[in-house]
Amino acid sequence: MTGSDLRSAATHLMTDLGVRVDRWTDGSWPVRTPVTGEVVADVATSSAADLDEVVARAGDAFRTWAETPAPRRGELVRVFGQHLRNAKEELAALVTLEAGKIRSESLGEVQEMIDMCDLAVGLSRQVGGLTLPSERPGHVLRETWHPLGPIGVISAFNFPVAVWAWNAALALVCGDPVVWKPSEKTPLTALACQALLARAAAEVDVDLPLLQVVIGDRELGIAIAEHTGLPLVSATGSSRMGADLGPRVAARFGRSLLELGGNNAATVMPSADLELTRRAVLFAAVGTAGQRCTTLRRLIAHEDVADELVTGLVKAYQSLSIGNPWDDEDVLVGPLIDERGFDGMQAALERAVADGGNVVTGGGR
Repeated sequence: MTGSDLRSAATHLMTDLGVRVDRWTDGSWPVRTPVTGEVVADVATSSAADLDEVVARAGDAFRTWAETPAPRRGELVRVFGQHLRNAKEELAALVTLEAGKIRSESLGEVQEMIDMCDLAVGLSRQVGGLTLPSERPGHVLRETWHPLGPIGVISAFNFPVAVWAWNAALALVCGDPVVWKPSEKTPLTALACQALLARAAAEVDVDLPLLQVVIGDRELGIAIAEHTGLPLVSATGSSRMGADLGPRVAARFGRSLLELGGNNAATVMPSADLELTRRAVLFAAVGTAGQRCTTLRRLIAHEDVADELVTGLVKAYQSLSIGNPWDDEDVLVGPLIDERGFDGMQAALERAVADGGNVVTGGGR
């Protein structure tokens, strides 16, 4: 699929879903594709006052949705999953356009959404509690789980749709509406998902604002963390973000789910299969251009195998196809998300060299 094909597929999806064109072209927040750096859209941003209105609507929807039988809630998620299947190619094209992921990863991310919907549909008929014995004859104790309320979801650019779906599919079958703040770097995919869910809701005769998207930067994320109308906030991002957000939610006795950055290491001993290790290390380190919490960041090798392992890795890295995921489906590594990401990589390399390390391959654009 060429760059023009990706643009056409992404634009067709937005148009087909009825996402307002003026919101895509006349807003106040520029959306750049990391593939070329050019602005592909402008979107309207949300203020703290907008958030108050959104949370209030979510609260009103909650009172109805919480009383809806769980299998009925699951039916909405089932139909949403079917709409994702139908739009898989186009939504993946939008992910590639907006996040710069290679096509196979973008398609895989949408598939994760579909799989999560399938899981949640099954769970919608298993939402129950324990039945426990009672000390009173002829009685039992029954545990019943209740919906929590509107859920705030803050997602990151590296998985712009899958992580939201992990949260939202479960929230919806449990009876909880969702307020979603996507990364300000990838808002278009969120608007597309919102429209897809709205289409599914209309198909099953559900007229409730069960998903509302708000777009903004760190200040909006803080407002979500501190909003008492959101009893649970699920956030994905850097460890620094989590260290700031978690205490803000806790200060109001809210609950938080945090999926944060990692600093993962592999330890290689002399008994290791070095060819298998080389392939595993390469895949773990370069997937999503290294921009994920599960990325392998450190390799700790026994001195008996270190030189051989590094030599093999240098050859492997030099064989990687790095480039434009729009125009070449054989590309295995696409761009970093933006200039800040590139600057961060350069700073990390400079620190490594200052600490006595050597850059054995790569290191530039």
